[in-house]
Amino acid sequence: MKRLVIALAGLLLSPLALASTPVNINTADAATLAQSLDGVGMAKAQAIVAWREANGAFESADQLTEVKGIGAALVDRNREAIQVDGKPGKKAKNPRKAKGNEED
Repeated sequence: MKRLVIALAGLLLSPLALASTPVNINTADAATLAQSLDGVGMAKAQAIVAWREANGAFESADQLTEVKGIGAALVDRNREAIQVDGKPGKKAKNPRKAKGNEED
């Protein structure tokens, strides 16, 4: 019975163990990104840093989807931990609304 209680407690606490650690994606190195974000290993972390070096700072958490191998689901899973200039990653504003709904 004790083992069952311990196993159930472990299952209940396991999502907390997988929770992401807050990290600024504009300043963190690859090792920190890999350690802090759920589902981001060293290869994806290095791709984030390479994208940042080539394109400049990220403006939103959603911009991470421009990095090869990173999709919207991964960003959503880590959204509360992703920081851009010290603020948690928010969804990007609708570009059409931001531009005054202009057409090309």
